[in-house]
Amino acid sequence: MHFTLEVLPKTRKSFIKIIESISLDDLNKIPKGFNNNIIWNIGHIVVSQQLLAYKLSGLPMVVSDELVDKYRKDSKPEGAVTQEEVNEIKDLLFTTIDKTKDDYSNNIFKNYNEYTVSTTGNTLTNIDEAFEFILFHEGIHLGYVLALLRTLKN
Repeated sequence: MHFTLEVLPKTRKSFIKIIESISLDDLNKIPKGFNNNIIWNIGHIVVSQQLLAYKLSGLPMVVSDELVDKYRKDSKPEGAVTQEEVNEIKDLLFTTIDKTKDDYSNNIFKNYNEYTVSTTGNTLTNIDEAFEFILFHEGIHLGYVLALLRTLKN
């Protein structure tokens, strides 16, 4: 599991670079043919990590219920995100992973409620499987964000 928890911060640095390279307007744009935007995808990975690791382990999440409702699976952007919310998401990209690494090292993930993910149909049965899926899931959304970015530049 050490490797997965080392890769996640590096993946999230890619999201930070994207946030810092484009305008707030572009973070909020939903290009034709898409149903969400760059900032939604980034908020979604933060919320999904918290749900898959903490909520399914019966542990308190770092993110607010409001953020969960806004970025959970099957949600979509309901309006423009403010710069303050972008800053919050940007901060959560690293604070959530740092806390997760500490919590994993301190062995707080003792229980896990099985969950079948809709993306692949696989059932997660423990925290290690959850972390492996989280890494896969964030890779999917990084690809999606890069496609959105390319569409915005054309």
